[in-house]
Amino acid sequence: MSENRLFRRRRWWLASWYTGIMGVILSLCGLGVYEAIVRAHRVNIDSEVKSVAGTLHDSLEPVLKQPGQLTPVAQEVLPNLCLKAIHCPIQRTDLERHRVSEIRKDSYYLRLVDRSGELVAFSEQLPEGLPLLRPQQRWQTLTSDKGIHYRQISLWLHTQDNRRWGDLQVGRSLEDIEDNLAAIRGIMLLGLSITMLIVGASSWWLAKLAMQPIYDSYRQIQQFTGDAAHELRTPLAAIQATIESTLRISQLSDSEARETLQVVKRQDQRLSQLVDSLLLLSRMERRGWLSRQNQYSHSDRVSLHDIVSDVAEELAPLAMAAGVKLITDIRVQQSLEVMGNEQQLYRLLTNLVTNGIQYTAADGKVNLTLDRYQQEALIAIQDTGIGIAPMQQTRIFDRFYRVNSDRSRITGGFGLGLPIAAAIAQAHQGSIHLQSQPGKGTTFTIRLPLKRR
Repeated sequence: MSENRLFRRRRWWLASWYTGIMGVILSLCGLGVYEAIVRAHRVNIDSEVKSVAGTLHDSLEPVLKQPGQLTPVAQEVLPNLCLKAIHCPIQRTDLERHRVSEIRKDSYYLRLVDRSGELVAFSEQLPEGLPLLRPQQRWQTLTSDKGIHYRQISLWLHTQDNRRWGDLQVGRSLEDIEDNLAAIRGIMLLGLSITMLIVGASSWWLAKLAMQPIYDSYRQIQQFTGDAAHELRTPLAAIQATIESTLRISQLSDSEARETLQVVKRQDQRLSQLVDSLLLLSRMERRGWLSRQNQYSHSDRVSLHDIVSDVAEELAPLAMAAGVKLITDIRVQQSLEVMGNEQQLYRLLTNLVTNGIQYTAADGKVNLTLDRYQQEALIAIQDTGIGIAPMQQTRIFDRFYRVNSDRSRITGGFGLGLPIAAAIAQAHQGSIHLQSQPGKGTTFTIRLPLKRR
């Protein structure tokens, strides 16, 4: 749609809000998923460290005799331990490597601390610069000089006679976990960015889709205002010109004054007819007319046979003057009745038949047919006139629209007859269908639900 600046700003506003809200929702969802992944990793790491520490604790505690001292048997249980101030052994046998396989992993370390918090022994893989803290809690997260985080568990050790020996500290590096989480964050941020681009484009399209009916209504209002002003300008200009020409005459005769008043009266009637038609359309659209808001106090039983006959009788002189043959064909013997307003149904048929007569050349004909199909009454108005092009058929029921503007102005039409007819049919739960071919004529078919007996 071709948008003006106001609608484009509104469209940007709607798209921005939708994108922002979706961004917040997706970000919160992504944060929740990320926190769930972090928690799963943390639980898994804690379980793993606890299992390794428990195994070492159960192997070491039965061979401890004196608090803060390691017996040779304890050193055999953990042969890769480095005692404080003593260099660590380098060569290991296959059996030793098997015994200490759990703590020889690069991501694990082990420390033995006495009751005073002094380091007694540690594993070869002890990270540099890892702080030795007196355990205030069972679980701790420490950081080495290289900025690597470690998850550590501290377990009490007791001697064979159940005296407090010190603490067993087992830790695991979180470097691989953090690298994995960093990769996940990168993927999620990239995915969020791509998703937001898609959401932004979708928001722009959805904003257009949502505002299209509003914009169409806005354009219809603009068009209606212009058309109404144009229709009002013609009779007003005629009145103004007549008055100005009359004022230039110094001595105005009775016949000239009467002629001036007649011109003003004709244009006044034209204006009144236009205003009445517009008010009728406005009431129908605003209140839903008749059945929707019960505009009239009650609905009457209306005989379509009588209406068709009356319309044909009233418009016969108009058809004769135009050289058009008006044919009435009532194909059902039983009276067809509908619930509605007789005056408006009469106007419905009058508008359509008049329209057919006006657009049919001399020696042509207009057929007015009444028939029945199941529980509906069918009224067809078929003419042999100029027809309507396919591109114009979609707009034929628009206000002020004319297939032939020049001819409509000559006949005094405003382009409101068909819109009023369509509104009346819809108000009676009916419809109007159009079939037309240029040069071959037009057929309007009215469908109205019959009164239930």
